[in-house]
Amino acid sequence: MGKSKTNKLFEKPIVKSFIFYSTFRAFYGTGILLITWLFTTNTEAPLWMSIIFLLCSMIFSRVLMKKIKTKDSLKLRLKLYKLKGDKYHCPICGFKSKDMFDIGENFPVLYQKDIIACGKRKAGCYKCNSTDKERLIYLFLINDFKIESKAKNIKLLHIAPEENLTKLFLKLNFEEYLCGDLFLGGYNYPNYVENMNLLELPLNDNIIDLVICNHVLEHIIDDKIAMREIYRVLKPGGKAILQVPISANTIETIEDYKITSKSQREEHFGQHDHVRIYGQDYVQKLNSIGFTTEVINIYENYKNFAINPKENIYLVTK
Repeated sequence: MGKSKTNKLFEKPIVKSFIFYSTFRAFYGTGILLITWLFTTNTEAPLWMSIIFLLCSMIFSRVLMKKIKTKDSLKLRLKLYKLKGDKYHCPICGFKSKDMFDIGENFPVLYQKDIIACGKRKAGCYKCNSTDKERLIYLFLINDFKIESKAKNIKLLHIAPEENLTKLFLKLNFEEYLCGDLFLGGYNYPNYVENMNLLELPLNDNIIDLVICNHVLEHIIDDKIAMREIYRVLKPGGKAILQVPISANTIETIEDYKITSKSQREEHFGQHDHVRIYGQDYVQKLNSIGFTTEVINIYENYKNFAINPKENIYLVTK
C-alpha cells in the first residue's frame, strides 16, 4: 500500500527542517517567558536580575540561530547526515560519504573516444562541491609535491583558479600568489583574480616558480601560444601542472577550426566550449615547446578520494 501525500510531504527534508525549527523556537520562547515571569513575580528577586536574564537569553538565541543558519543550511546538514559513510573521503573538506553526485556531460563522443576526466560520473562532493579534477591537484600538491613546506619560496601563477584550491592557497604563505583569468561578460570574478589573457600574459620573463593550469588549454584555439607563454614566464627549473582531457584511444589530437557552434563542439569535442580532443601525442606537444614532461599517476595511493584512476598529472619543467 502506497504512502499518502501527507506522509510523503512530511518526509521531505525542508518540511522536517521547518517543523524542527518551529518546535524549537516555540519551546525556547515559552521557556524564556516562564522564567521571566517567575523572576518578575518573585518579590525576593531584584528587577536587574530579570533584565540580565532577558539580555543573556537574547544573546544566546542570536548566537544559536546564527550557528544553525550558517553556510550549510539545516536542509543541507540533514542531507549530509544521511550521506555519511566510508566509501569516499573528500580531502578538501574532510567529508566522508557513501556517495558522490553526478557531474560531467553525457555526449556520445566522450565514450567513443574514451576521454579521460570527462563524461558523466559520480565525482562531486556534496559538502564542498569539489570535483575529481580539483581533488587530484589538491592531493598531489599537498602530499606529493609538499607545497605547504615550500610555499614561502614559491611565486605561484594560478590560471582560471578553482575556488576550492584558492581557499587553500590563500592560507599558505607564498612569496607571491597570482590568480588570472580571461574576464568574460556575464561572470563575476573575485577581487583576487586579475584579468589575464593566457595568449599574452602581463608578466615578465622568468619570474614564476609554479603554474597551475587545470583543464584550460582545451578551451583555447591557439594552445601552442598559451604553452609558450607559460614557458616564457617560468623561471629556469620552474614547473607547471598542465591538465587537459585526453582520449585514451586516439593517438593524434583531433581539432577542426571550422567547428565553431556550440552544438557542433558538443558533438565533436564533448563540450560546447572545447575546441579539440587531445590525443596520446599531448606529451609530445608539451616537449616541443621546450618542456620536460613527467607523467604521474597517484590513484593507487588515494583510492578512496574519488579521483579518476585514469587521469595522470602532467608536470612539466622548464
